[in-house]
Amino acid sequence: MKATSFAPGHISGFFEPVYNQDLSRTGSRGAGINISLGAISEVIIENSSEQNFDVYINNKKSNAPVTKLALKYLLGDNPLNIVVKTTLTLPVKQGFGMSASSALSATYAVAKLTNISMDEAMKASHFAEVQLKTGLGDVMASWFGGIEIRKSAGLPPWGIIEHIPGNYDLVLCVIGKKMDTKRILSDPIKSNKIMNYGKLCTKKLIEKPSVENFFSLSKTFAEKTGLLDSSVQKAMNAANKYGMASMCMLGNSLFAVGKTNELKNVLSKFGKVYICSVDEYGPRFLQE
Repeated sequence: MKATSFAPGHISGFFEPVYNQDLSRTGSRGAGINISLGAISEVIIENSSEQNFDVYINNKKSNAPVTKLALKYLLGDNPLNIVVKTTLTLPVKQGFGMSASSALSATYAVAKLTNISMDEAMKASHFAEVQLKTGLGDVMASWFGGIEIRKSAGLPPWGIIEHIPGNYDLVLCVIGKKMDTKRILSDPIKSNKIMNYGKLCTKKLIEKPSVENFFSLSKTFAEKTGLLDSSVQKAMNAANKYGMASMCMLGNSLFAVGKTNELKNVLSKFGKVYICSVDEYGPRFLQE
């Protein structure tokens, strides 16, 4: 049996980590944008006498801890042989939510083939990601689609998300080295700043929910938390002449909307550029 599904990447502009002993209530408050680049997973399932997962990412065999743990949460001890071939259209550890979209695209396809509800696929991916500290709110956001405000953390009914209407072309630029989300979230000083400014920015965006305010608050968050690297700052300043730009959380990369061609040209001096758009649909099956 075979199925292929896609899950959008997700960029956080700012976030406030929320931890709870119950993984259903763990996640983040904040805001971000789901994008048309992400993860495509082709899944092949065969009956087996024991459980086995083989995961390939961009044609290389991978440990893929988040995807494998998500599949374990989804299937329990069900003895199946599962091969997952995931293609990522953006780099990992650059604030594009690739671990979340990898896990979600894989569990979504497996759920379809095993007649498990899609909600369980989302839950399994969320549990794996927050347990391994590779992200907090990306799975829920990717599931929801669009430009979103995560008003409260976790899965429904605790997690509450609202849309900010709008569909834009985005220009992404990868500027510096990868960021280790787990290491940053485990640093008490950084984590404290992220929590305080994340809470403040979320409150201000809920008071005035607009794309302009989202970009402005994202920029404030990047600067005040000390996460903003000088090279990303320079690129952001250059991009702001042609639109609005801020840093992807957590990565040495940025996202911008405005005059797409001009943004593409100016940002290509700073790093690798990708063009995409807002994805409003969340995870979905692709026709073979």
